[in-house]
Amino acid sequence: MKKQRILTGITTSGTPHLGNYAGAIRPAIEASRLSDVESFYFLADYHALVKVQDPARVQRSTLEIAASWLAAGLDPNTVWFYRQSDIPEIPELTWLLTCVAGKGLLNRAHAYKAAVDKNVADGEDPDAGINAGLFMYPVLMAADILMFGANKVPVGRDQVQHIEMARDFAARFNHIYGEHFVLPTAAIDESVATLPGLDGRKMSKSYDNTIPLFAPPAELKKLIFSIVTDSRAPGEAKATEGSALFQLYQAFASAQEAEGMRAAFADGIGWGDAKQALFEVVDRQVAPMRDKYQSLIDQPIEIEAVLREGAIKARTITAPFIAELRQAVGLRDLSEMPGSSRRAGAQQSPRLASFKQYRDSDGKFYFKLLDAEGRQLVQSLGHTSARDVGVLIARLKHGVAEELRHEASSGLHLGSELLGALMDDVELSDVIEALASFAEAAS
Repeated sequence: MKKQRILTGITTSGTPHLGNYAGAIRPAIEASRLSDVESFYFLADYHALVKVQDPARVQRSTLEIAASWLAAGLDPNTVWFYRQSDIPEIPELTWLLTCVAGKGLLNRAHAYKAAVDKNVADGEDPDAGINAGLFMYPVLMAADILMFGANKVPVGRDQVQHIEMARDFAARFNHIYGEHFVLPTAAIDESVATLPGLDGRKMSKSYDNTIPLFAPPAELKKLIFSIVTDSRAPGEAKATEGSALFQLYQAFASAQEAEGMRAAFADGIGWGDAKQALFEVVDRQVAPMRDKYQSLIDQPIEIEAVLREGAIKARTITAPFIAELRQAVGLRDLSEMPGSSRRAGAQQSPRLASFKQYRDSDGKFYFKLLDAEGRQLVQSLGHTSARDVGVLIARLKHGVAEELRHEASSGLHLGSELLGALMDDVELSDVIEALASFAEAAS
């Protein structure tokens, strides 16, 4: 049975608080361990640019969010974990979807419509202060989802409209160009915890009532002891219903501990004792994660390595899929025109080997050598300049077979210069034969 693909976008907007952990991070990581699902998690840093235009904040938030999920137990070896901006096929797909998306549907997107309505109510121009990123946000979100063929996308009720829009764009594209996209469904978990903050309202940065997930013990204790409670004295029975303190305790304690605290409330536990108990159960669960989080924050190069590795893995899906979509919409090789006429008796030109140049997510320039059948023969090293790659390719095309040599310990060399590596099951003679095709074509 084919595994269901579940995709979760992680907004890069600062360090998570206890509510984020209990309501999103913890259940998502537990779900990632199920054997019948394939889980995709990505840092939605392109989305962050809609609201945040402080480069340092964008970078710092990406670091903190990645460290938080990894510290909480996300295993990048068993899931797909990547940074959105490392996948160049996503903005390309965004454009393809933009060309089939109905503007009228985008006009009705909740976030955009709310911004317009506020402007109108304030007597402003309807689009005052609204950037096109907010308007196009649903298309980018659709590209995130459709690129990986996600079957389900866990969202809150306020995001269901975006999943419906992704289905609409996918269905329109499929109708015009044939079946390419899986139509996703929204997965709404009614049991997801919504924790109260320090003042009893929903824990949210907008209310300034949060308890940071990785606050040092002293700060965590101080914040917990500032939770608003009523004036009932020790010895007076206290209600668990509507109690922010009890809801927080229940989210981090075992079922047995929660029942014990329920009984303690009925017996009139003092608020100070209840807050001390809450601090202890929260710190017990958070402390190991806090240590790992700080270790990761102190070594950002480790997180960068995880994200780059995740991008390489993710692009094994995205690169061939965008090639399929380009073919579908007509962005094609002109030499492959169907029904192209040839002069009677003219011989068809033999297919040649080819070089593919590209810039990877590390900012360096690379090339691949493919034979006439499209099999990759060589993978180059990275270069800081596209010009250097072009010069190397020009040399290889102009008869340098006698300068090529391969060493099992180091790789493929052109004279004394290391070019890169031969792919598995490729011999040096295969490379020399492919390069000879360029010389033959030129003669």
